[in-house]
Amino acid sequence: MQNYYTSKVILITGGAQGIGRGMAQAFSRVGAQVILTDLDPEAGEDALTWLDSQYLKADFLPCDVSKKEQVKGIMQQIEQKYGQLDVLINNAGIASPARKPLAELPVAEFDQVLSVNLRGPFLCAKYALPLLEKTLHPAILNITSTRAFMSEPDTFGYSASKGGLEALTHSLAVSLGPKVRVNAISPGWIETGLWQKEGRKTEPHHSQEDKDQHPVGRVGTPEDIAEAALFLCSDKAGFITGQSLVIDGGMTVKMIYHE
Repeated sequence: MQNYYTSKVILITGGAQGIGRGMAQAFSRVGAQVILTDLDPEAGEDALTWLDSQYLKADFLPCDVSKKEQVKGIMQQIEQKYGQLDVLINNAGIASPARKPLAELPVAEFDQVLSVNLRGPFLCAKYALPLLEKTLHPAILNITSTRAFMSEPDTFGYSASKGGLEALTHSLAVSLGPKVRVNAISPGWIETGLWQKEGRKTEPHHSQEDKDQHPVGRVGTPEDIAEAALFLCSDKAGFITGQSLVIDGGMTVKMIYHE
């Protein structure tokens, strides 16, 4: 992938922590110019310091992806500085406020989750499109969740937003093709404790029961998602669009019975 990405500009929303940070590391390693956005400036600066310690480079632009003017602003900055955008990765998302019974869930909290997780990718795709259309083989990658297909109790906004993002993926693929390819990755249980900003990092601990829920025998890592992202955003995936790749160690295909 090294030669392919050396001239590419990659925008990763929510790129300062978790899966986004893992993808930032992976794309930087193969020579791409990576731009991170995040709502948390402290996390953004921490991510740049962390990447710099590995002799990797990226730029950081603070942004709330649910705000139209902020999204338009970062696209203008990218155009002014780089003149191009080759890959948009819609990764920014929130899971909370969450875990409230339906009768107790404020409508505003439901709307907040949809605003970031679904409106955000729509806005980013809309305002990135003029830049993407200028480049050769542009791609959009949406990071959804297996919660689009299965739920835990009382996660209404998160499940609904990720299900909507799955549908937005194939809608964009049909609407923007053949110029722009659009795909999704649907992560399962991904351990991100070590991929947070300083002060929020946690040492992962997984029981044998946790591991046994996965046919591969372990919980996922941000690297698992990043490796797939490198492929799906490259020309090697040139015949793939409108698809969602589930990366969950087989968890969602394993039937679990309780005696």
